[in-house]
Amino acid sequence: MGTNVQVDSASAKCTQTMSGALMLIESLKKEKVEMIFGYPGGAVLPIYDKLYNSGMVHILPRHEQGAIHAAEGYARVSGKPGVVIATSGPGATNLVTGLADAMIDSLPLVVFTGQVATSVIGSDAFQEADILGITMPVTKHSYQVRQPEDLPRIIKEAFHIATTGRPGPVLIDIPKDVATIEGEFSYDHEMNLPGYQPTTEPNYLQIRKLVEAVSSAKKPVILAGAGVLHGKASEELKNYAEQQQIPVVHTLLGLGGFPADHPLFLGMAGMHGTYTANMALHDCDLLISIGARFDDRVTGNLKHFARNAKIAHIDIDPAEIGKIMKTQIPVVGDSKVVLQELIKQNGKQGDSSEWKKQLAEWKEEYPLWYVDNEEEGFKPQKLIEYIHQFTKGEAIVATDVGQHQMWSAQFYPFQKADKWVTSGGLGTMGFGLPAAIGAQLADKDATVVAVLGDGGFQMTLQELDVIRELNLPVKVVILNNACLGMVRQWQEIFYEERYSESKFASQPDFVKLSEAYGIKGIRISSDAEAKEKLEEALTSKEPVVIDVRVASEEKVFPMVAPGKGLHEMVGVKP
Repeated sequence: MGTNVQVDSASAKCTQTMSGALMLIESLKKEKVEMIFGYPGGAVLPIYDKLYNSGMVHILPRHEQGAIHAAEGYARVSGKPGVVIATSGPGATNLVTGLADAMIDSLPLVVFTGQVATSVIGSDAFQEADILGITMPVTKHSYQVRQPEDLPRIIKEAFHIATTGRPGPVLIDIPKDVATIEGEFSYDHEMNLPGYQPTTEPNYLQIRKLVEAVSSAKKPVILAGAGVLHGKASEELKNYAEQQQIPVVHTLLGLGGFPADHPLFLGMAGMHGTYTANMALHDCDLLISIGARFDDRVTGNLKHFARNAKIAHIDIDPAEIGKIMKTQIPVVGDSKVVLQELIKQNGKQGDSSEWKKQLAEWKEEYPLWYVDNEEEGFKPQKLIEYIHQFTKGEAIVATDVGQHQMWSAQFYPFQKADKWVTSGGLGTMGFGLPAAIGAQLADKDATVVAVLGDGGFQMTLQELDVIRELNLPVKVVILNNACLGMVRQWQEIFYEERYSESKFASQPDFVKLSEAYGIKGIRISSDAEAKEKLEEALTSKEPVVIDVRVASEEKVFPMVAPGKGLHEMVGVKP
């Protein structure tokens, strides 16, 4: 089925007639899409047939969940939307976890799902699933295309919606017959979305209120979230914090938005945050939240959170402001634009000298810690410190979810933006390995380290085949404690050491497994072996899987127990 070009002499416009599948390919080219992550199947065969000679780069994962997590990693590092294709039924439903993950963590995705032919929709046809109904709560917007002529407009709108305002995933469901029917192709549609008008410019009066609040504050603190990174506002955050001499605390997803070695940086806040960061949030009199949504893992018990503070909330999503915390100074707008305006105002600083003195004392007295006792096994915190040392702190670090994620956040200090790829709001095990693949494809020259637990690794380990096939130099570091570490920690502390189904009675040999995939595997069990083998492995130009046997009883501290306030941390000192 080819392309017919016709000239309308009255309007002097060229129109093209082509199949819906070819319209999709041509629309992606118009959007300058660099690569597609996808998995073929019956309902998308017409699309894959047109993809065959399109010249577009397609990455074939070994599972649809691998495709969408790789697209998330690509989007997180590149700042461009990740594009995913999956077939109908199980292909589409296998994307649901990734859609929910991208939605809560604000990652731009455009996802195409195949669907059964329009004539049998609703009849429980083979591999039919109501993917719009299933995914409505976990997508920013969704479409089902019924006419091929609508595809270019819908795709153009989808990319706009996914990448503007608060980023997020948009799903386009395409019935098989729509992909084969021919129609007129045009990509010149004007964007007309009257119900979707994101606010990027802040209200000037609210800016003035914030400037005045800063001038009178004695204990100000900034809570910086992923919105700083999505807004490309890291430099503005640094300039504003320095101008006003306001200390900065990060959420888990905000790490890298402010240099970790900066004297104004207090660390990560929340359940496993630093003592200083948590106490700053507890005791401050002015809290300026920038692109953070007051997640429960950050706030702890709301009754105690910032109890004496005036709260200013800067966010591009007005739905987040006032949702969790009563906000005295709401500022709706893009983080970069808001910070630029605040810097321009150059308001008077309040006298916070005593506050900074107190913060410095907390930093000195209560640093992050661990007991380096090798009789208990090789300490995972030390491993993360070695990874930071041997990569000179310049690696892109992708993690799964659990203890290793928290240790990475604590002991790998990030100096630059877009170097941290992790699953925050949904806490998705299996995320780390495919996300590292997407990150490596987004930045081919970067050192990408996937820090994984032995549990999460086994959820998506088949994606090692993609690493081998593309010869991606991803470094896979498995913190192997032979258990579901965070589950085990909670069972030890809160469930009287009843380790119900959290310890692995058996495991594969991860070194042999990696070799079966054609990837070099090494094992490390001690500090001496780490010093001998780790640097060479991490600086290699080839992919490698590193199975690190770490102390199985080690816990992540500090810790804020459920129902407790940030000031009620345990494990603050050894």
